[in-house]
Amino acid sequence: MFISTTTIRVRYGETDQMGYLYYGNYGLYFEVGRAEAIRELGFSYKELEEQGVIMPVAELNIKYLRPAYYDDLITVKTILKELPKSSKIQFHSELYNEKGELLNVGVTTLVFIDVKTKQKAGLPEELKKRLQPFFREDAAS
Repeated sequence: MFISTTTIRVRYGETDQMGYLYYGNYGLYFEVGRAEAIRELGFSYKELEEQGVIMPVAELNIKYLRPAYYDDLITVKTILKELPKSSKIQFHSELYNEKGELLNVGVTTLVFIDVKTKQKAGLPEELKKRLQPFFREDAAS
């Protein structure tokens, strides 16, 4: 399992009239978590794209438990529970406030697409090499 955390401060422009983080912005926070998780592996979305792979979102599921408020410091926990074995990758996200209260959970499914053919592709080899140490049972095969 691979787990990464990053923090984001809720900015005024991201809130609604009640001072809550606007519900549509949670997906953006998940995206920041995904990008930073990949960066933590010493890799980046930009490098994936340079290698001819894009990752559009195929599915997004979100469950709202508690609101985040303007100026809250949010911890975004991004989890890969399994090494991808197909053209899909699932990122599990959890958002916490400074008190450690769970605010929101979500699962984002992305698909590896070959930029030239626009067809599904497998897990890019470089990303696989960087993830394998976190998945012992997969690394042995």
